[in-house]
Amino acid sequence: MELNKYSKTITQDFSQPGAQAQFYALGLSEGDLKKGQVGIVSTGFEGNPCNMHLNILAHQVKKSVRENDLLGLIFHTIGVSDGMSNGTTGMKYSLVSRDIIADSIETVANAQFYDAIVPIVGCDKNMPGSIMALGRLNRPGLMVYGGTVKSGKWKGKNLNIVSAFEAYGQKLGNNISDEDYNGVIKNAIPGPGACGGMYTANTMSSAIEALGMSLPASSSGPAESEDKKKETHQVGLAVKQLLKEDIRPTDIMTKEAFDNALRLIMILGGSTNAVLHMIAMAKSVNIPLGLDDFQRISDNTPLLADLKPGGEYLMEDLHDIGGIPGVMKLMLKEGYLYGDCLTVTGKTLAENLEGYGELKEGQKIIYDFLSPIKQTGHLQILKGNLAPEGAVAKITGKEGEYFEGPARCYDDEFAAIEGIIGKEIQPGEVIVIRYSGPKGAPGMPEMLKPTGAVIGAGLGKEVALITDGRFSGGSHGFVVGHITPEAQEGGPLGLIEDGDIIVIDAKNNTLSVKLSDEEMEERRRKWKKPAYKADKGVLKKYINSVATASEGCVTDE
Repeated sequence: MELNKYSKTITQDFSQPGAQAQFYALGLSEGDLKKGQVGIVSTGFEGNPCNMHLNILAHQVKKSVRENDLLGLIFHTIGVSDGMSNGTTGMKYSLVSRDIIADSIETVANAQFYDAIVPIVGCDKNMPGSIMALGRLNRPGLMVYGGTVKSGKWKGKNLNIVSAFEAYGQKLGNNISDEDYNGVIKNAIPGPGACGGMYTANTMSSAIEALGMSLPASSSGPAESEDKKKETHQVGLAVKQLLKEDIRPTDIMTKEAFDNALRLIMILGGSTNAVLHMIAMAKSVNIPLGLDDFQRISDNTPLLADLKPGGEYLMEDLHDIGGIPGVMKLMLKEGYLYGDCLTVTGKTLAENLEGYGELKEGQKIIYDFLSPIKQTGHLQILKGNLAPEGAVAKITGKEGEYFEGPARCYDDEFAAIEGIIGKEIQPGEVIVIRYSGPKGAPGMPEMLKPTGAVIGAGLGKEVALITDGRFSGGSHGFVVGHITPEAQEGGPLGLIEDGDIIVIDAKNNTLSVKLSDEEMEERRRKWKKPAYKADKGVLKKYINSVATASEGCVTDE
């Protein structure tokens, strides 16, 4: 198989002298122009610890690629720091960035005729954005995850990014001293790497490893580890093998591979954001995947991992006891994985796992299948008169499975935070945050600041929160998001009034309000659609193109 299948269009065609002249201007030789070209795309930027080290990893990958007689060329795409933008209007751009990342990688790869693509990624939207691009391009490639961050420490207590958000809630409730508040903030994140729990970044990196699109152990290797450095040195050989055998994303990202990824998400207690992202990734390779698939997998897969935000441990702890390969080896043994799925190593998932040991004896992070944390998955798809097209709940079992209470309505997260600060929200209420969907916000922002404030204020077990927005992977408590249709587009959430009785039933998977159909229809007649909140720029484009949350919020259909 020729390794320069695409790049030869501009490097070997004598009618492209301008392109070839530019390659020579880069200092390349005639021999270099005959090599397969690998586009190494870094989401590195200095403004975010998740991404601050990725340009270094990109150069390590480039060295590995060149050592395997391929031409590695680095380019860049954007990133948005979810941790920094949460609780601000900047969070409107977070989910938007996923599709911009996919679009930009697709654009550069096609325009430059790269033969293979290796994205180097860190923060939440980087991972699905890069896989969406690889799926659309359907050229050989693999994803390199930047790795998880170490835990922070303050006065002997382990910290992570969510510690800072929850300290804010404690501050509002006068439950933390100024010294401890500042100590938590200054020490929560000690260096480079993505947020340390089973939040969205580690959820997606784990799912993508199970999907077969990254090298074994890529998702659990910490950012500042020798394992991560070794991984970058293995990339060149892996890419060369993919090119030689012409193994493409569509060969790897099959329906069975997506089932593997969904099962791992359930086992680990992964982020609700995985629902949006996995659907979008599947669409990029024309694999049918929807909310019903998540419920199907959830109904038949237990929750085993005692990982934050709902549990005690971080990804670095999981790595120390055998990492994601150890978890998948257990899953394969128990019949929860399709072992014959192809991966970017050119081997099957089962063949990859032969090179790894089982989870350490006596470890306390991954429970046994015979005594799980929860018998079924934590992600539940709810439907009902408040969510005709579906909503996503994260129910680990610690929150309970049923909540009924009067609504306390807010038209954005900022008003809700004011309600928490002003002690407007009372125990037993259901906080409703609406007009926060993909078109309404726009951008479907995460609600980490409100949930962090609720937990920090000591209301975590006393209230529920429902929204047509999203939740951070760090959010926990009795929360339901992704309510579809969204309020902005006439969804029932926009018709709710303070005091209406809302019922969240995770046993029967329903989300409803105790109102008659006649009353709902009367309110619908009176409802007036608000003006969109963006009239130019990328947010306006997003409003015009984005699909619903139940359809993955894709923008290319």
